[in-house]
Amino acid sequence: MDSLPFALLVGIFVAAAAVVWVAGIQLSKATDVLDARLHLGSALGGLIVLAVATNLPEIAITVSAAVSGNLDVAVGNILGGIALQTVVLVILDAFGKRGRGVKPLTYRAASLTLVLEGLVVVAVLAVVIAGSQLPDGLEVLRLTPDVVLISALWIVGLLLVQRAGSHLPWHEDGRAPDRSPKPQKPKRSMSTKKAAVVFSISALATLVAGVVLERAGDAASSQIGLSGVLFGATVLALATSLPEISTGLQAIRQGDDELAISDIFGGNAFLPVLFLLATVISGSAVLPRANAADIYLTALAALLTLVYVVGLIFRPQRRLLGMGVDSLTVLALYAVGIGGLFAISA
Repeated sequence: MDSLPFALLVGIFVAAAAVVWVAGIQLSKATDVLDARLHLGSALGGLIVLAVATNLPEIAITVSAAVSGNLDVAVGNILGGIALQTVVLVILDAFGKRGRGVKPLTYRAASLTLVLEGLVVVAVLAVVIAGSQLPDGLEVLRLTPDVVLISALWIVGLLLVQRAGSHLPWHEDGRAPDRSPKPQKPKRSMSTKKAAVVFSISALATLVAGVVLERAGDAASSQIGLSGVLFGATVLALATSLPEISTGLQAIRQGDDELAISDIFGGNAFLPVLFLLATVISGSAVLPRANAADIYLTALAALLTLVYVVGLIFRPQRRLLGMGVDSLTVLALYAVGIGGLFAISA
């Protein structure tokens, strides 16, 4: 795509973004049905089904980078997007449900299960930072200890979330009494078979359009002189976060605030698991390839996640500038963080 005119690249980018947006809405609808039919629950469904589906573009980009031996791209693609993907919650809080008397997103979706999901994200990111400091040459059977531990933490997190969804030794199993009620399913809901077909087609569309987004965006950024790190943390991260935005907004419109947050936390916990895939494919240690900007963005993502974990616990009721105090704090921290990223990349 590098040889295409800039205007055509922008057109391709916008068209692919539109496909991702529509597919994301259908993914959310299908996931809502599958959650109910398979008895997964909103939290576990968002953590597994929706999170993996909306991150298909990142999976494709990581596999492609690992096969070609371009591990720097794989690392930057994964770590560069987690912080901005957390900021998607700001968008969902501000635009998901508006009007007088509407409480912030973390107030409506309050659940200890979501707090647990956020802590899993922070734990995984901590191992990422630690793994980046390990020396090369620790590969055994095309694996390294850091990626194995990341994958193990993710699996343990799934098991804990599943258990938390069935029972916790807290009042109402950790659910706030005045949180948003469980969404009422429409009387004429789609069948399980149709939901699976819609989900599969939407996931495929998300995968293809997401890769096109990345390729067109990369070519366009090269033509305007935007550096790879800044492109990955801004334009590419925003483009690959479009599925999370569209599915999150649709989930909130369906009344499932918990699914919207769980999709973001689930995706952020799942993305570092792709380092295991990249390590197996390339046969080389991946995390030691992380540069200063990658580690910086990882730490920023952990900080933003912790802000929302605190928000889920304290449940702020006031909205400032159309969003909760926690979302406003995240937005301010991310803006400051991007300023620091420019300083690192200078």
